[in-house]
Amino acid sequence: MTAFLTTRRNLLAVASVVLCAPHVAKAQSAWPLTITDAIGRKVTIRKKPEAVILGTGFNLVALSLILPDPVSMLAGWANDMKGDNPFIYEAFRKKFPAIENVPFVGNGQADGLSFEAALSLNADLAIMAMWQADSELGQRAIQYLDSVGVPVVVVDFNRDPLKTTPRDMRLLGRIFERNEQAEDFARFFETRLERIKAKAPRDTGPLVLMDAFPSDVRGSWAIGRTGLGELITLSGGRNAADKNLPPQGGQVTAEYILAAEPDIYIATGSPGGTYTAFSIGPGVDPSEAQRSLGETVKMPALAPLKAVREGKVHGMWNFFNAVPLNILAAEAVATWVRPELFDDVDPAKSLAEINERFAAVPFEGAYWTSLKS
Repeated sequence: MTAFLTTRRNLLAVASVVLCAPHVAKAQSAWPLTITDAIGRKVTIRKKPEAVILGTGFNLVALSLILPDPVSMLAGWANDMKGDNPFIYEAFRKKFPAIENVPFVGNGQADGLSFEAALSLNADLAIMAMWQADSELGQRAIQYLDSVGVPVVVVDFNRDPLKTTPRDMRLLGRIFERNEQAEDFARFFETRLERIKAKAPRDTGPLVLMDAFPSDVRGSWAIGRTGLGELITLSGGRNAADKNLPPQGGQVTAEYILAAEPDIYIATGSPGGTYTAFSIGPGVDPSEAQRSLGETVKMPALAPLKAVREGKVHGMWNFFNAVPLNILAAEAVATWVRPELFDDVDPAKSLAEINERFAAVPFEGAYWTSLKS
């Protein structure tokens, strides 16, 4: 499975335009609007979008942080979010029942886009993720939509999330004429990021293995230095998969993990243990997340590790790599890697503020957990 959804999903990216000041944004909002997206394409959008195709359903999360009713904008979308995280879909359905009538146009993978379905929707914009645009099939999808008059914007919430998330949220704010809300969220993100950067030590920190969807059957996927792996070095840790794997990481053997002997072990998972026994994320009870993480590290490749013996075991929702909520993952990892430096960092408090200030639909469940020492 491709990079296990970023690790299985190296996500579709949007916009490299930087918003300088609110009055500049207003001056630039006249239609048609030309922007530069996350892969450097100049894209002209003829009018304010009213019928949008989402190449991945996870980009509904981004829209829900700046739009009071993001579902009303949808002409069609991929069903990957519904399949992988059904609780989020159900939460949106309860608040916005019209989501049930939005046609599916694909499965979230670049090869799953139905051109016929997309053509029938009379959309005026498509938003795709970086991981989709990275593939040849994704490029073909972009070319096809362009050829039938549907502008495509690529956004990036996973490859270089600390840099691109606030940038692309500002871009979405421009596109949907929600500059103030997007700017508020971008500043919320940047303030928390700078707090971590200001305290991050320059000395050699603990060795961390971040393992995507660990499985007795499939083995482990060690997350590399991009995407979620960037959060390790942000807070002063060392990534066990930094030097001898591709930037996104890769499949590793039990021998690799045992030889690495990390000081800290971090697993990623999804609700219901779809890809692993570890169940975490939207709608998951905190006790279930902790219990299933404990079961996961009983695997033969993990149980002997020093990190497991010493109780330095943590877990988080894998799909932080697909949504602008990744700042919460950054805060959680900081408290795990250097707890003595980040005792004032509280991702639960940040999530509560997101729900209060930004979220059209509150995010509920267990998004990170730790085993007790």
